[in-house]
Amino acid sequence: MRILSGIQPSGGLHIGNYFGMMRPAVALQAEGEALYFVANYHALTSLRDPEMLRANSRRVALDFLACGLDPERATLFRHSDVPQVTELAWILSTLAPVGLLERATSYKDKLARGMSANVGLFSYPILMAADILIYDSDVVPVGKDQKQHIEITRDLAVKMNETYGQIFKLPEPRIQLETETVPGIDGQKMSKSYGNNIDIFGDEKEMRKRVMSIVTDSTPVDAPKDPASSTIFKLYSLVASKNEIAEMRERFL
Repeated sequence: MRILSGIQPSGGLHIGNYFGMMRPAVALQAEGEALYFVANYHALTSLRDPEMLRANSRRVALDFLACGLDPERATLFRHSDVPQVTELAWILSTLAPVGLLERATSYKDKLARGMSANVGLFSYPILMAADILIYDSDVVPVGKDQKQHIEITRDLAVKMNETYGQIFKLPEPRIQLETETVPGIDGQKMSKSYGNNIDIFGDEKEMRKRVMSIVTDSTPVDAPKDPASSTIFKLYSLVASKNEIAEMRERFL
């Protein structure tokens, strides 16, 4: 089984990266041939400072190793070191229907949050498809928000196979149900581009400040609360044991 996943070096890694991608990736490296890459091409949609991009790419690689990636069992590489990926992305783009890309919810969400529309952002799913297909990947560990991109990848693989013969296998997403989407301090999906992240290796003072700024509702402290809608409870559940989660749930109710 060949496993593939990538992570953008658009800033410091946060706990959303860890629980959504890095921890599953570290676990999967024992199950098959693991290929993980620093997606510096993808980061160009939001980060265009060359020095910062290089520094972030190195930092992401070091952080990944610090979180348990074993170079003896997994291959870690930089996106831009494999130019054939962008060549394949162009070929895939000649078969990709515009309507397929227009339906990408990730693109719509980024525009709604103020990111400027550009072709790179719009065609992001095509480059992601090339990333996955070029290595004949079997399994792709992703967050729930990326599942649609895997579906687009499969659609493009089918179009390529129908047009040019049987070339690509159809990859499967691997989503951990308990960490489908890690919320940020504002309750939305945690993302560096949204500014709602809590870094893994951040400064203690800054991390404390961000944790204390987690958005809560206006319910009085002693009143019952719904744990399912609480950002604090969701984040606590990522690190607590089953017994601790059950106890915290009782305190909410």
